[in-house]
Amino acid sequence: MQRCSWAKKPLDIKYHDEEWGVPLRDENKLFEFLILEGVQAGLSWSTVLQRRENYRLLYDNFIPDIVAKYDNAKINALLNDPRIIRNKLKVNASIKNANAFLQVQQQFGSFSAYLWGFINNTPIINHWQTPEQVPNETELSKQLSKDLKKRGFSFVGPTICYALMQATGMINDHLTSCFRHQELL
Repeated sequence: MQRCSWAKKPLDIKYHDEEWGVPLRDENKLFEFLILEGVQAGLSWSTVLQRRENYRLLYDNFIPDIVAKYDNAKINALLNDPRIIRNKLKVNASIKNANAFLQVQQQFGSFSAYLWGFINNTPIINHWQTPEQVPNETELSKQLSKDLKKRGFSFVGPTICYALMQATGMINDHLTSCFRHQELL
């Protein structure tokens, strides 16, 4: 069975085979990916995946209503917990993003409706043959990034937005040789 070349470690393979590129509309899962993609900035996705269960535990299963209300005591607890990536900017951004996420939900009815509206609710299917062809960002991810920033989000640059779009199935960037490419059509 042939996979995309980045899926090498057991957790990466499981994530690749079961989640990456699968259209996702669940609000809490979208919030989780938004936060984790921001956490990934400057790191590998493998590093984040290894800590994902800890994030779920410490971030109250990524329920945005709860995360939005984190106080200084909770922030300090997160910053002192070695089970997650202890970066003050990223922790503070997660709370800021929870509040912005709730505002988007209120305005659009759901974050999913907002996000998927960028692609008219239809996944973009790419036909990359080599990993080198897969971009880190696109004009669309730049537009999404700009709009998210305008709405008060942080750690949502064009590269992070592109990774979010790939992870949540808005874009199918599995290589054409990968068994998942055809499965997700």
